[in-house]
Amino acid sequence: MMQELAEARLTAWVHGHVQGVGFRWWTRARALELGLTGYAANKPDGRVQVVAQGPREACEKLLELLQSGKTPGRVDKVVADWSEVRDSLEGFTER
Repeated sequence: MMQELAEARLTAWVHGHVQGVGFRWWTRARALELGLTGYAANKPDGRVQVVAQGPREACEKLLELLQSGKTPGRVDKVVADWSEVRDSLEGFTER
């Protein structure tokens, strides 16, 4: 298989007005469309943490969507961290 089919884990911290606006639901819908597993979780400091696993290309597409300005609420910045797939995640949930 080619390298671009490699599995990856994206952890993204989304800053801005992203809680209480349907952001996690929207993120879940996009992730499921892309065939990713993981979760979107509200953090006490107002950020949303998005953890997604699957094909690296699909994770990159989700990151682009998070940064697109077409999300619910207002995204000021997204801090992304890439790593190897660790544990298996079932589906994509809101936490």
